[in-house]
Amino acid sequence: MLRERISPNISEFLRYLASHPEVDDKLPSLNELSRELNISLSSLREQLEVARALGFVEVRPKTGTRRLSYSFTPAIRQSLGYAIALNDEHFRKFAEMRNHIEAAYWYEAVKLLNEEDIVELNAIITRAWEKLEGTPVQVPHEEHRKLHLAIYRKLDNPFVIGVLEAYWEAYEAVGLNVFAGGYEYLKEVWAYHQSMVESISSGKFEAGYEALVRHTDLLYHRP
Repeated sequence: MLRERISPNISEFLRYLASHPEVDDKLPSLNELSRELNISLSSLREQLEVARALGFVEVRPKTGTRRLSYSFTPAIRQSLGYAIALNDEHFRKFAEMRNHIEAAYWYEAVKLLNEEDIVELNAIITRAWEKLEGTPVQVPHEEHRKLHLAIYRKLDNPFVIGVLEAYWEAYEAVGLNVFAGGYEYLKEVWAYHQSMVESISSGKFEAGYEALVRHTDLLYHRP
């Protein structure tokens, strides 16, 4: 099996987690795990810290260690944060990849959305315009993030979701959630978002795809 061929390449503690997939269950003490896995406590602590940084486990002083549901996001968060610290250009390259991923999964994602999801998307659009047309004008960043993630959240692919979630965290970290680009730029962005949601509501997915692709290009032309 594939998992049996891969497992020798991960640590003893990660192999233990993979063979005990019950989410939220409290793990044995470090002393017990050290004996069971036949590794030293110092080595186990190192492996545990790696697993914690990757989001595989949660460690709390009073409740101990428990296994979490698998998410790709923490691993990307760590690597992407380091990459951006090295060079701002890494965010642009990551954003390009994210744009391609959204385009590639558009049709699959929107076909999974039901009436309740569409109501939520329209509500997000309404809130965004209320912020843009209010006094004072507010940047609908929260709505921007929620809209994109809501469109793709039903995909049964943790790696796609991980990339999309990490993108928005980095988007905030590099300051793109502030009022940059000007009011007309923001209105143009949200006009495309509205077109996307209208296409989903009417089942005209190709029109929504075209709006998605055109609107992602705006990031590279924002003033």
